Amino acid sequence: MRQRMIVFVLAVACVASASCIADESTTDMSDTGNDGETDIALYTSTAHPIVLMPGILGFEEILGTVEYFPGIVEGLTDGGADVFIVLGSQAHSSVMRGEQIIPQLEDIVAITGAPGLNLFGHSQGAIDARYIAAVRPDLVVSVTSIGGPHRGAPIADRVLDGSLTPLAAPMFGVLADFFTLMAGSTEPNDVNAAMQAMSTAGMAAFNATYPAAVPTTPCGGGAPVVDGIRYYSWAGVGSLTNPIDLLDAVWTLGSLVGQEANDGIVGQCSSHLGTVIRDDYLMNHIDETNMIFGLVSPLGPNPVTLFRNQANRLKSEGL
Repeated sequence: MRQRMIVFVLAVACVASASCIADESTTDMSDTGNDGETDIALYTSTAHPIVLMPGILGFEEILGTVEYFPGIVEGLTDGGADVFIVLGSQAHSSVMRGEQIIPQLEDIVAITGAPGLNLFGHSQGAIDARYIAAVRPDLVVSVTSIGGPHRGAPIADRVLDGSLTPLAAPMFGVLADFFTLMAGSTEPNDVNAAMQAMSTAGMAAFNATYPAAVPTTPCGGGAPVVDGIRYYSWAGVGSLTNPIDLLDAVWTLGSLVGQEANDGIVGQCSSHLGTVIRDDYLMNHIDETNMIFGLVSPLGPNPVTLFRNQANRLKSEGL
């Protein structure tokens, strides 16, 4: 009863100020169900397993404390979802990363007996997911892009042409090797291949080869379903979102490179793929996966809620 009263009061305040958008993805709808715990327990129970795919420099957990998707796995499994995390090279092309990930997806299908998987890709992970959906559609029933650079990331252009600093590429290489060591990975890194893949020109070439769900206009929506696979996307446009998070300075500087509103790395329109759930959340690039330690904006959405509501959306579609 108390939860319902809070929701009612917030709704009235929101309408009175005309400052909110009618978007259920900022509220965990399982909290307002009529079936109490039963509703919550089944809220994310998708018919097919959910696979989380980190972006560039991605990992599952490092140093025993830092997670790529903190709270998100638990938030999904608590609602009944089967959840897995897969990894490719920390820095390489999406074609290479996708090929590295495919055997892991085959294993998940074999273990679970599922006829297909719901891929959730963050950043470059979204491009990896698109590649896999194109070359192995038998493994995929849906692709959800979170902050994916589908028209390229300007910072990758700056690293390639050296205009950011000639030291950017070698420094990034050192960082990639560090994350590879910390993640316990044995996959090779190729910084140049990674930057080429996420550059404006690189993504244009990728989109020409794998065009599924890519908008035909610069800031439009893409086809929601292609060859039986559903596509969704969401993203943020924040940079300095939490003063306690020291990495926010990185996204603030990164935001200056782009020519459109962005999350510190990926432009608002570049994030569009398939059905665009929303592209203007108050989140920076790593807020989108609840890093670091959940230090996101207190004025923005809860990332765990966004993942849970997307799982519920897939559940309602029979996925």
